Amino acid sequence: MAARRARVRHIASIMLLLAQLPRIPPDSVPVIGRFWNTPIFTIGQTPVTAATLVTFGVLLFLSVVVARLAAVGTRRTLSRRAGGDMGAIAVTARLVNYGVLLVGFGVAVQTIGVNLGALFTAGAFFAVAIGFAMQNIAQNFVAGVILLVERVIKPGDILEIEGRVVKVTGMGLRATVARTRDEEDIIIPNSVLSQNTVTNYTLRDQTYRLRATVGVSYGSDLDAVKEILLAAADRIPERLDDPAPRVILTEFGDSAVLFELAIWIHDPWTARQIKSNLNEMIWHGLKAGGIVIPFPQRDVHLIAPSS
Repeated sequence: MAARRARVRHIASIMLLLAQLPRIPPDSVPVIGRFWNTPIFTIGQTPVTAATLVTFGVLLFLSVVVARLAAVGTRRTLSRRAGGDMGAIAVTARLVNYGVLLVGFGVAVQTIGVNLGALFTAGAFFAVAIGFAMQNIAQNFVAGVILLVERVIKPGDILEIEGRVVKVTGMGLRATVARTRDEEDIIIPNSVLSQNTVTNYTLRDQTYRLRATVGVSYGSDLDAVKEILLAAADRIPERLDDPAPRVILTEFGDSAVLFELAIWIHDPWTARQIKSNLNEMIWHGLKAGGIVIPFPQRDVHLIAPSS
């Protein structure tokens, strides 16, 4: 780190020295003076010389250096205050970097004598044309800023998008990177997250309710079924004690009485495996208790044709 700072200071010193070259009196060095102050081309009514080009380049270089240092400083400051929200920190640092670059470019252009008002007017028309051509990119960029400000989605969150459960691994200004339960990385445009209904299972906390549904025959002892289901829940080590497991009779089906067992767990990402374990415990418990899990049956009667 110390070596990097020394290298930046060394380069900045050289560029500042070059920036002083336009101030060399032409009379003392006539050849350099004539070369340095001879117009190369004009922008509107403003002549552009070698001196102004060097000054422009030096200011742009310094803007890049200052922008990087500002981004690094922003990242370090927020890392100590934002509780490790690396996605928001990275996006904020990038916005600071772009902001400093924009200001530096404006100062550099103003220094060489270009009218910023006319430049911004032309830039506005250009931005409109680019906006139509890059509408989706601009839309995703704005959505990324909105997500950063609202902080409703952050790295590590468990989301359900279009029926698919994913875990957010990174957030950028244009898109968000997430990982599926099949260990696939997907890239989601930020506009999809901001314009569609998204379920965030970890927005306020990690608590997640897991449900398992089972049907038993109409001849079963309902109280015994409830006890067996609660006992199955007790054999799941991942379940939370508060809230406690609940058993609800949900429906009288065509061939079975339907029960729902609900438990609460701390990690929504592991819900599928925990539900599999819970179903196994329910199966073994009902089988050991002599409770029948019915399935639809059809009686087929064969009628002999009359002779």
